[in-house]
Amino acid sequence: MDIEILLSLQQFRNGAGGFLTDFLNKMTFLGELNTAIVLMAIIYWCVSKEIGSYLLMGWSGNRLVNGVLKVTVCAYRPWIRDPRIVPYGNSMTTATGYSFPSGHTMNAATTFGGFTVRRDMPTALRVVTGLMVLLVGFSRPFLGVHTPQDVLVGAAAGMLVMWLVWRMMQWLEAHPEKDRLVVLIGLLLAAAVAVYAAVKPYPEDYNAEGKLIVDGAKMANDTFKGVGWCAAFLVGWILERRYVGFSTDISVPEKLTRAAVGVLSYYAVSLIVVPAVKGWIPGPAGTMCSCFLQMFYVSFLFPWCMKYLYRAKRANTGTA
Repeated sequence: MDIEILLSLQQFRNGAGGFLTDFLNKMTFLGELNTAIVLMAIIYWCVSKEIGSYLLMGWSGNRLVNGVLKVTVCAYRPWIRDPRIVPYGNSMTTATGYSFPSGHTMNAATTFGGFTVRRDMPTALRVVTGLMVLLVGFSRPFLGVHTPQDVLVGAAAGMLVMWLVWRMMQWLEAHPEKDRLVVLIGLLLAAAVAVYAAVKPYPEDYNAEGKLIVDGAKMANDTFKGVGWCAAFLVGWILERRYVGFSTDISVPEKLTRAAVGVLSYYAVSLIVVPAVKGWIPGPAGTMCSCFLQMFYVSFLFPWCMKYLYRAKRANTGTA
């Protein structure tokens, strides 16, 4: 039935003209990994450290959940299951790993749904962000890269994780000394996910020519990325929390400058340092190490640099 739904959407997409397809193709971009990381990083660095920490913590949890489900279910992508499915444009290039659940939808459930699940947020904001999750989710089967159940489970799991993380952050406000326990449990879970993805068997189905249809080890790469990102955020978060303590209580020009410098430097790390580390360290270890550096820059190194520069500026101007 899921394939029939995708074929119906494909037929509608091919006959509906470019406007709706272009719009949903833009919406799916909002669920891509780098888009999600940059949006959350800007909030963390420049808008609200509390909200940014919450979003990044929830995203770290969602990446682990997504990774575990992907390598457990091992669902093939729709076009592998049925050659009649032809994804739109270059949608396949960002559709990595196994199909179930949708990573884009879980990313959207973090960056947008994270606001929706919080009752302390304005109602209008919660409605708009909830709509964004629906649009990003719907874009995935509409473009032919996910089945409806991939999206539904991704959205439900992502929103549930965000709600749990919100409650945990509220608990931490009352018990700030428990942050080490949170980090310890998170790191143990990340390590367990890495071991599970490394040792579990994967399906080995072959086509008529005797070629392996899907390489399970390659599909598990997304899971190892999630482990690296999660571990890096947790380590960076507690180090910043205990030893840096940067603030987003700065002027608007300073916020804009910080955002511009942060985004540019993030892409420098992602496009230069990350590929270099992957080249130096092969296999899953290289994937985890490179993603660790990427997120550690977001959660600790850039905030530390901003705090150091702010102190230097105050010392030079002679302000207290």
